[in-house]
Amino acid sequence: MDKWLRNNNVVKVVALLVGVLLWLVVRTSDVQNPGGSVSNLTGDLRYNNVKIEAEYDENQYKVSLIDPSEVAVILRGKPSDLKKASIKSFKVKADLSKYVSGTYTVFLHSSGLPDNVTAEIIPQAVKVVIEEKQMKEVDVIINPVGTPAEGYKVGNPVVTPSRVHVTVPESRLDDVGSARAEVNVDNAKSTVAKQVTLTVYDKQGKPMDDLEVSPRVVDVEVPVTSPFKLMPLQIKLTGQPDLGYSVVSVKQNPEQITVFAQQEVLDLMEFYEGPQIDLTGLQESQTFTIDLEPNNQIIDLNPTKVEVTVEISPSATRAFNDHKVDIIGVGDNMTAKLVTPEDGRLDVVLEGAPALLNQMKASDLQAVVDVSNLPPGLYELPINLNLPLFIKKASEQQEIKATVEIAEK
Repeated sequence: MDKWLRNNNVVKVVALLVGVLLWLVVRTSDVQNPGGSVSNLTGDLRYNNVKIEAEYDENQYKVSLIDPSEVAVILRGKPSDLKKASIKSFKVKADLSKYVSGTYTVFLHSSGLPDNVTAEIIPQAVKVVIEEKQMKEVDVIINPVGTPAEGYKVGNPVVTPSRVHVTVPESRLDDVGSARAEVNVDNAKSTVAKQVTLTVYDKQGKPMDDLEVSPRVVDVEVPVTSPFKLMPLQIKLTGQPDLGYSVVSVKQNPEQITVFAQQEVLDLMEFYEGPQIDLTGLQESQTFTIDLEPNNQIIDLNPTKVEVTVEISPSATRAFNDHKVDIIGVGDNMTAKLVTPEDGRLDVVLEGAPALLNQMKASDLQAVVDVSNLPPGLYELPINLNLPLFIKKASEQQEIKATVEIAEK
């Protein structure tokens, strides 16, 4: 035996074996008791860094501080009982169910241990700060991020609901600023609609964690449109009703439409030229429903349909006698006078719906002869009648002409 102990190699081997045995003991203890720092060199089990669970009314209060938040626990008992103890099966708790707002020193207790196993908690008491929860209503702010497609603009976001309730500890109530979320509109060509999760920010713009928000998820619509302009919709009428019939009125709905296009296109537009309606042969009132199609360089229209009602009635005639004829377009160095009709006056018969003819005054009729750009001489020229809408020269009325003499001053 003495020879072995004097042998240097034997001593090294024994030391190695002892070290391996010690490693196995520690390793076995760790495997049996996962989740904490464990020491059982004394025959007890010691767990370090065990978190404390607080028991309180979470609907009414918030525990803002437990100091320290972790403790050490020494379990004592028979080895067979200690083997049944696990960090997963026992808890260290602070019973705060009977406490109100304030700062307290609270003793801890354990639960979930096997029978005949006792626990020593180090430290036995901790400092606890309890605050009553307060509710505050705040605005929801939506920040569009990204750039829409070329030529498109982002409108003001619409969020439902526009305000939410934030529940916070009393000490943080005045810090709450707003609830916010971002919506990506990159390359968008139409309204972006989605649900977003809100984050609460303080008045300095920093996010606030661990707050209750109701509701936390809201519905958002971010309008994405091209530039637009509201303008009159012009409907053209072609053709004439059947012989003996006249137009009483034309009503369209809508009278204005929204035109979407590049801004430089809109700047040149005063009205939108819509489709034509052919009145040829109509003998009774009729309603037309017409689709509106975007013209060249127009992105979209709203609405895309127009309803046009054309009211038709049998025609009547009315004579306007001794009406003055005016000459227009006389050059600066010229004079012009009517040779015929005599006295520069004429008789004319007009045709139209009775209701419109009855409303018409003599001042609503203009009879003119245009001599623009004509040199001195004697001319036979047509007499043009400027008439109210839907009034025309009667079919039995012959062509009206005037003889005009033009001379230099």
